[in-house]
Formats: sequence, C-alpha cells, structure tokens
Amino acid sequence: MSSLAVGKTATAAGSAPGTVQDRPPLRRRIAFVPTVTLLLGALYCLLPVAWVVIAATKSGSELFSTFTFLPGTGFADNVSELSAYRDGVYWQWMGNSALYAGLGALLSTCVSAVSGYALATYRFRGRETLFNVLLAGVLMPPIILAVPQYLLLANVGLTDSYLSVLLPQILSPYGVYLSRIYAAAAVPADVVEAGRMDGASEWRIFTRVALPMMVPGMVTVFLFQFVAVWNNFLLPYIMLSDDEKFPITLGLFTLLEQGANTPALYTLVITGAFLAVIPLVALFLVIQRFWSLDLLSGAVKS
Repeated sequence: MSSLAVGKTATAAGSAPGTVQDRPPLRRRIAFVPTVTLLLGALYCLLPVAWVVIAATKSGSELFSTFTFLPGTGFADNVSELSAYRDGVYWQWMGNSALYAGLGALLSTCVSAVSGYALATYRFRGRETLFNVLLAGVLMPPIILAVPQYLLLANVGLTDSYLSVLLPQILSPYGVYLSRIYAAAAVPADVVEAGRMDGASEWRIFTRVALPMMVPGMVTVFLFQFVAVWNNFLLPYIMLSDDEKFPITLGLFTLLEQGANTPALYTLVITGAFLAVIPLVALFLVIQRFWSLDLLSGAVKS
C-alpha cells in the first residue's frame, strides 16, 4: 500500500509525458493560433495601404527605381501637381464624392430608421413578406440592379445628373435590416406603450423616444452606407458621362487610363488614392465615440 502511494505521488510530482500537467501549456499554445491568424489577416489587409502611403511620397523617378517600402521625397510636389491637374478637377471629384456619400448616407439612414422602426414595432399583414423581400435585396448583387436603374432613370431624363447617383442609394436593404434588428433590441415595447398612454402621436414617439435609443445603431448604418457610396464605382460609371460630376473612384479610374499613355500620371493616381482614404479614416475616428458612449450607457442601465 505504501509503495502504491509513493508511486502515485512520484507520478503526480513528475513531468511524465501524457499527464494532466502537460495540458495547460498545450492550451496556451493553441490559444495563440487565433491571434496569429488575426495578425496575418491584418497584415494582408494593411500591406496594400502601407504601399499606397509610401508610394504617394515618391516622385515619378523614385516610384520605379527605389525599394518598394522606402519613402520618397516628392509627396508635396505630387499634391501640388495633382491640385493643378486640369485646374483642380481632382478636388471637384472629392467634393462630388462627399456630396454623394454624405447626403446619400444621411437620406439612407433616415429611411432605414423609419422603416426598421416600423417593421420592429407595428404588427400588420404582410410585414414578414415585406421584410423577406428586403432580405432578398441584401443578397442581390448591385451589378444586377445597375442596368435596370439606368433604364428607369433614362426614361425620366435623370441620367448624367447628381440625382442619378443619389436616388438609387437612398434605399438600402441592409440598412433597413440592421435598423429593424437594432430597434427591436433597443426600443422596449413598454416605453412605446407608455408614450401612447400619455397621448403622444406615433411620430412624436418615434422622434423623441425611439430615435434617441437607436442613435448608435443608426451611426453604424450611416458609416456602412457612407463607405459603400464613397467606394461605389459601377453606378457612377453607368450613370454619368460628364467628368465634372464624377466621384473620386471614377475620376481616378479615368486618370489611370490616361496613365497608360502618360506614365507620369501614375504618381498622381497613387497620391489621389492616398488622399481619398483620409476622409474615411477621419469619419471613423470622429463617430467611433458614439459606439463608446453606447457601451458606457449600457453599463449603467437597469
């Protein structure tokens, strides 16, 4: 009996392979796998961005003659040449993108908020059918809708206008879907009923009670829609022919096409692409505080 006890004690105290004591280090090694995977994914996504940032600092001669990730000395000259190109048409493209993305995302967020709240709060016949149709719109590729949208707007004479790019962006099926999910989770039915018992109209309940609760979700919808419109290329490419109405994506595309015959324009394209990313980064940094405020407010709710 004593030898058996001594054997068990020795086995427990030792580090023989296959014992339970080997498992915690193995778990720690396995825990590094998701972290390494995320780091590799981040490297894969950020490497092209780093290349654009560094290439934007190079002059035309440095772009093809120096090491890829070696910064150059021509960023100020590139910005100056880009601003002077065709009397500053690049900044007009940036302004057009700001108009399309800002106004389009704002209108889309308003429509999504009203639609999502109605689908989450009210019970009416055909509600689920309507919601399923919207979900089908989420799954439908934009390229399928671009040509029908062009034909519809051509019939009313709105092609090659600012409205031809703005109007198709107002209704976002994905934005309506997110708004319904968030409204159902953030707006308690008891609060809506209390507003009705106090004699408030449905519109007043929505604007004064429900909408403040939905602000963090609507900020997310606005950000998604802003990025989608800012990066949109296919719709403006089909709708617009006047290059003074081009957004930044289509403008840089035309500049890149001209660069095939004039290699000096490549530095302008790269510099323009770098400058076009800055508004998106700035927008994210500005509105991310709404998500932080939502998390803090959620910590003190009863």
